[in-house]
Amino acid sequence: MVTGATDGIGEAAALALAAAGAAVVVVGRSEERGRATLGRLGARLPGAALSFERCDMSSQASIAAFAARYLDSGRPLHVLLNNAGGWNTARRTSVDGHELTFATNMLGYFATTARLLPVLLRSAPARVVSVASGLARSLDLDDLDFTRRRYRGVEAYAQSKQANRVWTYALARRLAGSGVTANVMNPGATRTNAFGKGGGPIGWIIQYANLLVAKSAAAGADTAVWLSASPALDGNTGRYYEARRELADPFRGEAAEEALWQRCEELTGLPFVPGVARP
Repeated sequence: MVTGATDGIGEAAALALAAAGAAVVVVGRSEERGRATLGRLGARLPGAALSFERCDMSSQASIAAFAARYLDSGRPLHVLLNNAGGWNTARRTSVDGHELTFATNMLGYFATTARLLPVLLRSAPARVVSVASGLARSLDLDDLDFTRRRYRGVEAYAQSKQANRVWTYALARRLAGSGVTANVMNPGATRTNAFGKGGGPIGWIIQYANLLVAKSAAAGADTAVWLSASPALDGNTGRYYEARRELADPFRGEAAEEALWQRCEELTGLPFVPGVARP
């Protein structure tokens, strides 16, 4: 399962995983774009096992409904690739009242993983792979919604990407011995539409500049695909990767990881119990 898979890194990862023989669930917030993505992937990979699930990763209700549908379907899930994300140049809030970038990029990862954990455990061995960024900083647990700080889109994005990395290590501890692993990666500068979505004029300037210097979406997805599928990584968990190399992460620290975890539980209303996601 690849979230945010209707373009960019997500679509490239879905294509690579399907080409390797996986049955791939494409997750996106637009039914129209999702069906178009299935068409593009199917044209390149006739006969591939592809399906689409609609979910707005900034909405806790949408995530709950999507996860319930998936669990009710009885299908297994061996890989959850958390990729959906975006950024905004002006402060916006989600339907749940949280700053939109953090709601999508971090609370979306947290809630999706928590709610799909029963099927991941049932399908074990399984993997949770999360797309973060090298642009990671500014995590302030006392001001996650930027109500105190002056809002800057790049800082909100960087905060969410630091949170992705910090959260992964806390997740890996909770899943130790369960057969489900959790790792996080940095795709590097990649040609995607991420900065054009909700970024306004500044976002589009960055978007077009990025197209000139960054690597392809397929190259950006490579490490995520490798983490999702390589037999060489069986059992590896709680690690940070760039370009298929494990790197030390300066944001590691159990106290900080646990503090972020507690805030995510508070903001989603999802006490995390292995195998159970409470409404």
